[in-house]
Amino acid sequence: MKAHDGMYIDGAWRPAASGDTIDVVNPVDEQVIDRVPAGTAADIDTAVRAARAALPGWAATPPAERAARLGELRDVLVSRKDEIAETVTAELGSPLAFSQAVHASVPIAVAGSYAELAATHAFEEKVGNSTVYQEPIGVVGAITPWNYPLHQIVAKVAPALAAGCTVVLKPAEDTPLTAQLFAEAVDEAGIPAGVFNLVTGLGPVAGQALAEHPGVDLVSFTGSTAVGRQIGATAGAAVKKVALELGGKSANVILPSADLAKAVNVGVANVMSNSGQTCSAWTRMLVHRDQYDEAVELAATAAAKYGPRIGPVVNAKQRARVRSYIEQGVAEGARLVAGGPESPSPQGYFISPTVFADVTPDMTIAQEEIFGPVLTILRYDDEDDAVRIANGTVYGLAGAVWAGEEAEAVEFARRLETGQVDINGGRFNPRAPFGGYKQSGVGRELGAHGLSEYLQTKSLQF
Repeated sequence: MKAHDGMYIDGAWRPAASGDTIDVVNPVDEQVIDRVPAGTAADIDTAVRAARAALPGWAATPPAERAARLGELRDVLVSRKDEIAETVTAELGSPLAFSQAVHASVPIAVAGSYAELAATHAFEEKVGNSTVYQEPIGVVGAITPWNYPLHQIVAKVAPALAAGCTVVLKPAEDTPLTAQLFAEAVDEAGIPAGVFNLVTGLGPVAGQALAEHPGVDLVSFTGSTAVGRQIGATAGAAVKKVALELGGKSANVILPSADLAKAVNVGVANVMSNSGQTCSAWTRMLVHRDQYDEAVELAATAAAKYGPRIGPVVNAKQRARVRSYIEQGVAEGARLVAGGPESPSPQGYFISPTVFADVTPDMTIAQEEIFGPVLTILRYDDEDDAVRIANGTVYGLAGAVWAGEEAEAVEFARRLETGQVDINGGRFNPRAPFGGYKQSGVGRELGAHGLSEYLQTKSLQF
């Protein structure tokens, strides 16, 4: 799609306060494909004022009507599915097949789930001699990342609109075209002016202004733990609610009774998906020492097959970051069995699918989020040791457990300090709550739990 040269505010594309722009770069060939406005605090202020003006009317709109508008939005996204996939591929570098299967399809499913929830959720209930109402929290400032650009937008905007909130979105500067396409879809779906507003811009400028704005009642942020801390501190000073979906270093625990080949192959695929740019990726594979050598051989063979199939990382900075982690892993004594820091292509921000063996829990590559196609494989002695290693990071976002019997896997999974665990390759569920323990965040997204983040309660006693 061709970029708009303004901001979507109060139901129309309006000129930006500044003439500054941001280049949109294709990570495959490093060429500038378009430019979008670099929003300022003035643009954020205009958008927040529009959202506040629209809030009373949208909050008073019956849930069934809000559901209908969300249903229309889902239908528009379906009609533009191919364009969505092509846009994500152009600005993120994702292979087109993955963009079609995940980047375009998952947000459609999430939008549909909130259309249904808006129509069926109990916004009012009787509790003894009280009536308890769930009401919209107000104006939402949504700050989204680049790794799943449309999914992260829909996962915030759809529940906020279902709850009766209004929204100002500041998307990642690397993937603003997808956000502009979403704004077009909102407009086409007939969602009233001011209910959804879009300001493109840099995080330290537009994002910070949105987090600090006194007219914002809730800040919903997905991104790094470091930035999440800053937003949490800013919101805390104003006693403002935050929802933070942050980093991860998820463990993929393969118990001795599991189908080892299947668990390893699925685990490698999980890490290489989206070029490793997934906060919930199972980047630590934990294998019993008796099966360790076989697992390493299987993982190295599997990773080698992904070389031509995964796309680049998002930009030069991210490529340099991932390379530095790979080099640090080697320096700390881990053994490379696939890939490495060298680029497999003279052009584009590509990283070779990389697998490390002989990784110990205290190594940097076993503790810090790399956000690239890098898998670390660790040994454990028994289940207690595996639990200790799996829980031994500051993160707790996701994970996986494999065992011969489901009950065995569930018993182990209940001991993990993490928000979501896949059992024997369990499928993604867009209605299940997603979010983390510890420094992986605060709050939940998706499904009814995601809707509740945008609601506050009021009780009337009789």
